[in-house]
Amino acid sequence: MGLPALEFSDCCLDSPHFRETLKSHEAELDKTNKFIKELIKDGKSLISALKNLSSAKRKFADSLNEFKFQCIGDAETDDEMCIARSLQEFATVLRNLEDERIRMIENASDVLITPLEKFRKEQIGAAKEAKKKYDKETEKYYGVLEKHLNLSSKKKESQLQEADSQLDVVRQHFYEVSLEYVFKVQEVQERKMFEFVEPLLAFLQGLFTFYHHGYELAKDFSDFKMQLTISIQNTRNRFEGTRSEVESLMKKMKENPLEHKTISPYTMEGYLYVQEKRHFGTSWVKHYCTYERDSKQITMVPFDQKSGGKGGEDESVTLKSCIRRKTDSIEKRFCFDVEAVDKPGVITMQALSEEDRRLWMEAMDGREPVYNSNKDSQTEGMAQLDIIGFNIIKKCIHAVETRGINEQGLYRIVGVNSRVQKLLSILMDPKTASETETDICAEWEIKTITSALKTYLRMLPGPLMMYQFQRSFIKAAKLENQESRVSEIHSLVHRLPEKNRQMLQLLMNHLANVAKNHKQNLMTVANLGVVFGPTLLRPQEETVAAIMDIKFQNIVIEILIENHEKIFNTMPDMPLTNAQLHLSRKKSSDSKPPSCSERPLTLFHAMQSTEKQEQRNSIINSSLESVISSNANSILNSSSSLQPNMNSSDPELDVLKPTRPSSLIPC
Repeated sequence: MGLPALEFSDCCLDSPHFRETLKSHEAELDKTNKFIKELIKDGKSLISALKNLSSAKRKFADSLNEFKFQCIGDAETDDEMCIARSLQEFATVLRNLEDERIRMIENASDVLITPLEKFRKEQIGAAKEAKKKYDKETEKYYGVLEKHLNLSSKKKESQLQEADSQLDVVRQHFYEVSLEYVFKVQEVQERKMFEFVEPLLAFLQGLFTFYHHGYELAKDFSDFKMQLTISIQNTRNRFEGTRSEVESLMKKMKENPLEHKTISPYTMEGYLYVQEKRHFGTSWVKHYCTYERDSKQITMVPFDQKSGGKGGEDESVTLKSCIRRKTDSIEKRFCFDVEAVDKPGVITMQALSEEDRRLWMEAMDGREPVYNSNKDSQTEGMAQLDIIGFNIIKKCIHAVETRGINEQGLYRIVGVNSRVQKLLSILMDPKTASETETDICAEWEIKTITSALKTYLRMLPGPLMMYQFQRSFIKAAKLENQESRVSEIHSLVHRLPEKNRQMLQLLMNHLANVAKNHKQNLMTVANLGVVFGPTLLRPQEETVAAIMDIKFQNIVIEILIENHEKIFNTMPDMPLTNAQLHLSRKKSSDSKPPSCSERPLTLFHAMQSTEKQEQRNSIINSSLESVISSNANSILNSSSSLQPNMNSSDPELDVLKPTRPSSLIPC
């Protein structure tokens, strides 16, 4: 298991679980920082002391072998596993070089020490500074909150209102600092996968040049080096894409956090102060409370803000009644009494504000709870999997395969949005859409046609591979054995409704033809997976964890393309009976996609959303293109001494820009 994702929505709740998760990320950063310091120290010893080369090299190798990467999420992609394994591979190479004589590498410091120092100071150092700011704002906010809650209700209304306003300002600032700190922590965790390993790879490449017998060893290492180079670049590309997604989500959370709250299993949760009787009076103890309406269970977790951990054992009671406390009956504000079935007496609780008390009261007295469902941001249009829809996709595919199959960057390069809208309007016109003519006239550019195809798929009420199967496809992509992945995805495809499966088969057959011409169009199976993964498997809920799963969406599409003949033309190894298959597809087709919600929108509204998303995508793509190009060239140039036949025109090494998930920005 890797590190759990830090959700921005948890910053607002600031729950004990969120704090524990944050601590695990901070511990990982500290461990990485200590390891980098040690690695830099060992590298300097290696450069300065030739007579101690053997022992320094062994220690350096041992340090690499002992360190294990921790990735965010519960599974790793093949590229991440390759990168995680790379330190052990590096250690093996260094041990094999132990008996060899080497010369001093004059530029070793610039290649290894400087980048590691830069990463440690600029990235991990920035995270530490953000933590200091976050801890300071935490102490300030809860200090102000304690004082605010202790204000007497007998004070003048104007004084109370002014105090409420001041608290809101401090709370908002604390929330913004919390979001920024969480964003920085996750950014550093993702960056280390390539900014940490890349200098080591360059350093080893320099060592090979000066070893007397290094050529044979480097030749043995070259296959893994090539694989690792591609894995690093793929990981960097995914990082650039997911980082922009996470940053976009953070900005949305800043603007309107309530609209992007995570769907919680509890009816209500948050901090409450519980009145406890002591020998010499009463005290108010801070608890993190959850309430589940169906079972009427209230769970109270005492929490000590100073220590950042639990202050005692959890307590659960069954709700009997909940009564609001009158203002003149208690010194504290925002109070209400809870009577439990399994505990004698009355439990008096204090909410954080009047609004917070209202939400708790609504949840506990049996009225409908207040939810802020995170709806799919994709705008639904009039697109359907009907005869018109199939004709539109077939016309687009026919035009691409007859006129533009060899165009470079096919499906990656985005067409002009106004022309895409116009083409879709023509194709979706009922008067002309059902015509059997498959040719789209030459006035339409190929990039306009490919953008129209992708946009139509995003306009469907739900993703083509359906929300209810989304987690199952992701789980299948995380299986370690490739044969098991194919088998599981094969079975899942045949559980899709008939129309969805037919459309998916039509699309995969076409993408397989595109991939066959990758030497001309530069669109390999991996690149097509990056483009179509977020479109066909977009998540129901926009969260950091969903963004981290984009890499597995891409793997699912790669498997579908590479194994399309087997998956679509044969039944799974353990096929369902006809009755079961019919019932499964009927249930899937009868169920409502969670984001459709009985509110069909017009094509015009869908196009407005697409236009904004295309603009954002073009900005991100332009910035990524320069970053990816420079990094790819530097890696390939450094490998040229050992790979004389490797050059930038190799389609397997062609670096294409990652595509954002379709629920946020179109490909």
